Amino acid sequence: MWLVAGEAAAGPESFLYTYGPLVLMFVVLYFLLIRPQQKRQKTRNMMLANLKKGDKVVTIGGLHGTIMELGDDTVVLRVNDVSKLTFERSAINSVTAAAAADGTK
Repeated sequence: MWLVAGEAAAGPESFLYTYGPLVLMFVVLYFLLIRPQQKRQKTRNMMLANLKKGDKVVTIGGLHGTIMELGDDTVVLRVNDVSKLTFERSAINSVTAAAAADGTK
C-alpha cells in the first residue's frame, strides 16, 4: 500500500527528474554546436552563390587567383599571366577582393 501511494505522488516529478536533464542537454548542444554551424554553412553558401568574374579568391588549398570563368559547378582561376586552373566551386575558401562594380576586370 505504501508503494502504490508513493509511486502515484512521485509520477510527474519523476518524469521531470528523469527526462529534464536530457532535454536540457539537447537544448544546450543545439545552441552551442548545431545553430552556429548552420549559420556558418549559410554564410558560405551565400559567398559561393555570389561569386563573379574578377573576384580575387583563395582556395581551400591556399592557392590565390582571380576568377576568369564561372560554371554551375566549376571555376576557372587565373593564377598568373599564363596559368589558368579549373576548380570545383566548393573549393573556394574565401573572397579576398571583390570585382569592380562596373565589371571591367
